Amino acid sequence: MLISTMEAISRWAIPAIVLGIPLWGLIRGVRIYEAFVEGAKQGLATAVRITPYLIAMFVAVRVFRTAGGMDLLLRAATPLTKALGIPPEVVPLALIRPLSGSGSLSILGELLQTYGPDSLVGMTASAVQGSTETTLYVITVYFGAVGVTRARHALPIGLWSDLVGFLAAVYICSRLFA
Repeated sequence: MLISTMEAISRWAIPAIVLGIPLWGLIRGVRIYEAFVEGAKQGLATAVRITPYLIAMFVAVRVFRTAGGMDLLLRAATPLTKALGIPPEVVPLALIRPLSGSGSLSILGELLQTYGPDSLVGMTASAVQGSTETTLYVITVYFGAVGVTRARHALPIGLWSDLVGFLAAVYICSRLFA
């Protein structure tokens, strides 16, 4: 009974929202089409405004990986990661995740294909992907969209939370699945 109720709610949630919002606007006297067009204009303006920040981020990540910076960093970090019990295979994911969601998803896919989703590496990588954020990307896009030029404490706190999420994912997976 509970499962069928949840399935019905899941099936009808999106259509209810898509129909409910315009209906609510009509009830309140909002000119729906004009509001939609104005929102689309603002969205397009925002996309144009943040495009240079996105391009800069993607180029920087690609240059870092192509130039061998990732390999060099991994070779230097491997003794420390092994001493801490961190699978060295998930370190690239932890390094790229704050920079790029698509890049980290690509690394996750490679790890799952190479080691399997049920392996310690696969489960740890999946937990890392879910417990960290694309901090630099979010700061670049959101702050760029509203014109913030000084991130102040957002960057250190965001990167700190990524580190904590990474270490927690590694610790929990090593305890549950090793």
